[in-house]
Amino acid sequence: MHRARFTPQEVVDLTLNFYRRNYIEGLFLSSGIVRSANHTMEQLVEVARILREEHDFRGYIHLKTIPEADAEVIHQAGLYADRVSINVELPTRAGLTRLAPDKDESQIEGAMGRTKARIIEAKDERKRFRHAPRFAPAGQSTQMIVGADGANDTAIIGKASRLYGSFGLRRVYYSAFSPIPDASAVLPLKRPPLLREHRLYQSDWLMRFYGFAPGEVADATEADGNLPLDIDPKLAWALKFRESFPVDVNRAPKEMLLRVPGLGTTAVGRILAARRHRTLRLDDVARLTASIAKVRPFICALDWRPTLLTDRADLRRLLAPKSEQLELF
Repeated sequence: MHRARFTPQEVVDLTLNFYRRNYIEGLFLSSGIVRSANHTMEQLVEVARILREEHDFRGYIHLKTIPEADAEVIHQAGLYADRVSINVELPTRAGLTRLAPDKDESQIEGAMGRTKARIIEAKDERKRFRHAPRFAPAGQSTQMIVGADGANDTAIIGKASRLYGSFGLRRVYYSAFSPIPDASAVLPLKRPPLLREHRLYQSDWLMRFYGFAPGEVADATEADGNLPLDIDPKLAWALKFRESFPVDVNRAPKEMLLRVPGLGTTAVGRILAARRHRTLRLDDVARLTASIAKVRPFICALDWRPTLLTDRADLRRLLAPKSEQLELF
């Protein structure tokens, strides 16, 4: 395909014009390789430098770095950007070798490790020296393509968990593979269901905000290692481990309330605050949550106990969403 690109100054002009019109709040800056990794990174850094130094740009900058570039150039990127990211591209080494042989997993993770160390170092310097330069204060993130190789959701969840633990990532993004005309024969012909991407984001939330271990999220998968598409992963886990329910909303600790399908972090906070003052009934819980229908089979309150309801064989069908609307939990 015929390639086209902007000069750094053109990107700066476009960004400032949109920003002044209040169309955008920041800039996500990325590029294909032009000439070389170092040359491309220098061009990206120049955009961020001009915005910050010459125009005092206060908007958010997320800069996509290239792991093959020199460490010093990547370091410069972190001095101007709020967040930097390095794509791991695919969840498995085998998939990366097969579909992106010019990418090297060790090189990618090496660059992520250096970025993590520099973020920690910069935070420590800021504590000791007030005017020490900041470095990617919003941290680093990465992205994985879903459905381009044979990796199932269990493998993707495990990879994401390892990246969070090893490199202190703020986010792992999931992008459903989208085929293009005349693509390589090794690539699949169809894209995966977009709902699969959504389920992976939900599983990510379970690990980051709901106290689920990666193995517990993996327990919610089907026999093929993929998350079910008809129900969210928290409900899938609850249906597999029905012996953990019902949960008493007046006595259960926060950790168990967070495992109740239909209860988000906000609702759990409301329940914990309300039960300090009174014993909660089912109607009280209904007022504190978005929808009581999904919650009811998994809790007990002063005037409610779901006798045999949790054991119903058709409970999954009853609680599955009736529309295509995407919900968190």
